[in-house]
Amino acid sequence: MYLILRNKLRNMITNKSIDAFRETKRILIREKDFMYLLPHPALKHWISNYTITFPGNGLLSDDYTVIPHGSATLVFLCDGERISSTFFGPAVQPACVGKSANQAKMIFIIEFQPAGFFAFSEMPQKELTNHVLPFEMMNPVLNRLLTRHIESAKDIHGLITEADRLFFACLKDTSYQSGFSLAREMIIKSGGIISTKELLRNVYYSERHIGRIFDKYMGMNIKLFSRLVRVNKAARLLHRPGFSMTQIFLQCRFYDMPHFVHDFKSICGITPQTYRNNMSDFYNEIAKF
Repeated sequence: MYLILRNKLRNMITNKSIDAFRETKRILIREKDFMYLLPHPALKHWISNYTITFPGNGLLSDDYTVIPHGSATLVFLCDGERISSTFFGPAVQPACVGKSANQAKMIFIIEFQPAGFFAFSEMPQKELTNHVLPFEMMNPVLNRLLTRHIESAKDIHGLITEADRLFFACLKDTSYQSGFSLAREMIIKSGGIISTKELLRNVYYSERHIGRIFDKYMGMNIKLFSRLVRVNKAARLLHRPGFSMTQIFLQCRFYDMPHFVHDFKSICGITPQTYRNNMSDFYNEIAKF
């Protein structure tokens, strides 16, 4: 059985499949060794994007770190001999993934929208926040089906088409309370600066009730999610060489520079300047906010 599996994995898709992918409307970013792709439009409320990466040739540093974005992530890693899967619960702390990623020949990642994983699991997301678990333990059937398809996919089109189909089949609860959906959208559109009082005036919920549903669907409270959105916006602006630190903290509506540095460091573990000096060592979300 081991030899059969190893032979199958030798025939898995390679980075040559990136150039062959023709669905341009689904491509967010395409480079030689990785590609970010949108899910099927009917899944966009729950899945942010798929990522297919072929590490090697120094693509990632061992210090490569994911900036927290408040969402769950599912990672399938193939090292050439076997496929392992890991579920990362809603992230509110940075995660260093470089060393494990560099051991892989191919990585397939499903990034969920904020609160998106709830629709596939119906699990209170507060129970999963910052937890890292074998996905086989959480959903053995979906894990087996996805793993089997990763082994047999002939190209990237086939891989993501089957992933779309499997996630469609797994959708359980797509009717979140309307007040939650509105509050989440308002936080994202405001860049994380809308006040709780203003949210409550729009959703007609008590602070206690909206706090409960944020814990259930999102895995964190309103204030923490707002800070994550705000800091991720600042991280994106740090990639723009024409933006000074002062321009960034003003655009993100921090009270002053010390507050900007403090909030950024509390979420990312480093200062904004350190992030800017070492941007290739970090990943912040590209499609959620």
